[in-house]
Amino acid sequence: MSLLVGLFDSGLGGLTVLRQVQALYPHTPCLYLGDTARVPYGQRSTQEIRAIAAEVVHWLRQQGVDVLLMACNTSNALALDVAVAEAGVPVLGLIDSVAAAIDSDRVGILATPATAASGAYRRAIHACRPSAQVREVGCPDFVPLIEAGNLEVPELREAASGYLAPLLEDGVDTIVLGCTHYPLLRPLLSSLLPPDVQLVDPAVATGHRLGPLLASLGESPEAERAAEPVLSIPERTTYCVTGSAEAFATAAATWLGQRPTVHGVNLQSPARIR
Repeated sequence: MSLLVGLFDSGLGGLTVLRQVQALYPHTPCLYLGDTARVPYGQRSTQEIRAIAAEVVHWLRQQGVDVLLMACNTSNALALDVAVAEAGVPVLGLIDSVAAAIDSDRVGILATPATAASGAYRRAIHACRPSAQVREVGCPDFVPLIEAGNLEVPELREAASGYLAPLLEDGVDTIVLGCTHYPLLRPLLSSLLPPDVQLVDPAVATGHRLGPLLASLGESPEAERAAEPVLSIPERTTYCVTGSAEAFATAAATWLGQRPTVHGVNLQSPARIR
């Protein structure tokens, strides 16, 4: 039987990470939890985020996940230790994954205010590249505007221009999309940046790190499973939310290309999803 990968985020953003996993590992079942009752995480206090992470990870453990992927930069930045202590299974984070893949010394980070204030990206990148100059910019307007579903509003372009300005002043040549919502803004950001500035999605590096981790737990590599039947994405993926299942399904259709079946859950309950 294939190992179950659990992923969580405050809302829709983690779906960008889920899609990477679905594409790279078509035999691997996934359980995605969107904590939509408490989105966004990025403007909450560290204490709140750590308490939420403990509750979310406990619930995922109750569901029997074999690997936990923190598809949320804010939780990764402020509560990785909480997740590791609570999960009981290997935990994979976005920040260390992308830090190990950075090959530039002039790096900008676009992130939620909580992630930017934590300095987690700067520390992780410096651990891999001590010579790197890293500028982190908090972007409070991005997640609410993205979750609203219209990426064409003038307010979004205006906000993006303001957030990019200090990074361009610093002469960065690499910008990390330090929130799982932000890959949806790639076309907009690219239109505002010089062509030589690279946009980096941590989900890509994290997805590639997942394969060796699954193999270490006994999962056969995808290259050896070509003859095995592959379930469709809806069949091998379970979507759960703490808020409105209907609202999430409607919004997620744009991100996934199809409307998912979504289950509502109560994190206070130890019951498994049905």
